[in-house]
Amino acid sequence: MKRTDATFYRSGTRVLPKVEGRVSRCSYRAGWKRLTFRISTLAAIGAGGYQAGWVHQDATVATAQQIWADPDPALAALEQPGIAAASTAAVGTAAYLALTRKRRELMREWVLPLHEALALPLRLPEQTDPRRYLHIPRNFSEDDAVIRVDVPGRLDFSKDLVADIITTKLALEGVTFSWHLAGRETYVTVKKTRKPPAKAAFKDPKIREIVAAAKESAPVIGIGSAGRIVTVDLDAESPHILVNASTGGGKSVTLRCIACQMLHHGSLVYVLDTKRISHPWASGLPGVTYCRDIADIHDQLIALGMEGQRRTRVADDLGIDADPKAIGPRILILLEEVNATMKQLARYWEKIRESGDPKVSPAVDALNEILYMGRQLRMHVLLVAQSATARALGGPEAREQFSTRILARYSVNAWRMLAPEVHPAPKSTKHHGRAQVVSGGSARETQILFFTEAEAREWATTGKKTATAGGPVPVQRMGPPTDSLPDAGSTTIPGLPPAPEQPASKERPADARNLAPAPAAAPGELAANATATPPTTPAPVDDDQAVGLRAAAEHHLPGITLNALRFARANDPTFPAPADKRGAELLYRVGDLKKWARNRPRAATGTTDLD
Repeated sequence: MKRTDATFYRSGTRVLPKVEGRVSRCSYRAGWKRLTFRISTLAAIGAGGYQAGWVHQDATVATAQQIWADPDPALAALEQPGIAAASTAAVGTAAYLALTRKRRELMREWVLPLHEALALPLRLPEQTDPRRYLHIPRNFSEDDAVIRVDVPGRLDFSKDLVADIITTKLALEGVTFSWHLAGRETYVTVKKTRKPPAKAAFKDPKIREIVAAAKESAPVIGIGSAGRIVTVDLDAESPHILVNASTGGGKSVTLRCIACQMLHHGSLVYVLDTKRISHPWASGLPGVTYCRDIADIHDQLIALGMEGQRRTRVADDLGIDADPKAIGPRILILLEEVNATMKQLARYWEKIRESGDPKVSPAVDALNEILYMGRQLRMHVLLVAQSATARALGGPEAREQFSTRILARYSVNAWRMLAPEVHPAPKSTKHHGRAQVVSGGSARETQILFFTEAEAREWATTGKKTATAGGPVPVQRMGPPTDSLPDAGSTTIPGLPPAPEQPASKERPADARNLAPAPAAAPGELAANATATPPTTPAPVDDDQAVGLRAAAEHHLPGITLNALRFARANDPTFPAPADKRGAELLYRVGDLKKWARNRPRAATGTTDLD
């Protein structure tokens, strides 16, 4: 009677439906094995019976008669062999029980409970022998152990549920599931992953060597399991990267790690930060444009979109055999807190939009165009979000442009939204710097590379100088006339160098961390400043006009004192360079001073919308 799914050539693993009663082990063997065993056994019994019955018939009869007449000698002769046989059987039984104790404990403590939990989801009959489809080694909790579970080929079960049951009943952590569902043999293998290192600090000489050897287009993100280096090639794998993490998940550390490596290789970096203080290490660095005000972020995104269109035309003219670097230097756009930034861009556009203008902010359209342009233009977006919903990113199409996604301290809903192709979802951890890098349909647990602010600043400035492509080209500002809104200054086409920075001197250190509030002026000095120039109503002036610091404090920068301006000139590396000189007094362009005032580092309180 056929009780299992075994065939003549293949062994079975499961009991057939509607089979009742106990199923013996031999029912799982292949048909040729059972047939060979039966024929061999019958042949041995037949040969032994023939020899005993015909060859030694006379001797057997005579011996039996003697034993029947006088059994004492026979019993004495069998006493010692009998004792030896009994002792051998006892020792063998004890040895068998001792050697199989761990195996029996494994069956009792782990295999049978797992079988009882999997029988219902896999729809297995009660008579199924768990040893036939649960291949669990005794050292299954060790790092190199491999667990295999044969699953039904009908595939009418939930893989997530089966994975959760295996993980829970075997008390596993940090494992990966590999499903093999094609063909006749369907099974899943469970392997324990080796954890990444607890720390991956740039100050470690080995880590520094790895970063120094990285390609220009493939910055090192961190160290994965078994010491593997985790990188993302922006030219071959993913032109844009999405970082999704809750508060304290290390978003700024991840961006700092990637941005300083890009600056080291001569890329241009645009930091669009409505929080204003996310990346103080990048303030004033060559090749970095830091926009903290929503108006400047709006205009900068539009300018970046125009640069992408320009690069498209240049790439078309150069042809397919041209050097990609001929398009221009590589551009990295760091867009911080996209959830809040997108809302502020929409509100800002509603405020400045005139009749006939589109309803959607042109800055949002420019960002989407950059995402769709691809890797050929050497423009890459590094976007940060606490909840990267399709609505926050401008639609599901925009979110699909991020083929590499870095998730840290994520929820189950966030994983299902951003990495549905990877299941089951790995357990989120609160280990500092630990994240999952999802790319190519797989997730790699990674310890993010940690740069201190001083190390990031040093590494960004010791590499190749930022490539230039000509002089700055001004971009017209969107919105109402300049007399109704403060001007964003001379925003330039991205890909071109920013306005020349004032060289650092002994009185002006180049580290942005030296920023501090200006000391309060003495009352006598305030009175002298107040009486030196009588208050007058200034006439509207052009933002291209060059003025001194005193005139700027009195007429153009309300709320900023002359002492604060002087302190910033000596200590703030982002303070604009002088445009002219009148005697011993340095003159500064009004538009540059206004832009510096809007984007100077300070606590992010209230709204950054312009009134």
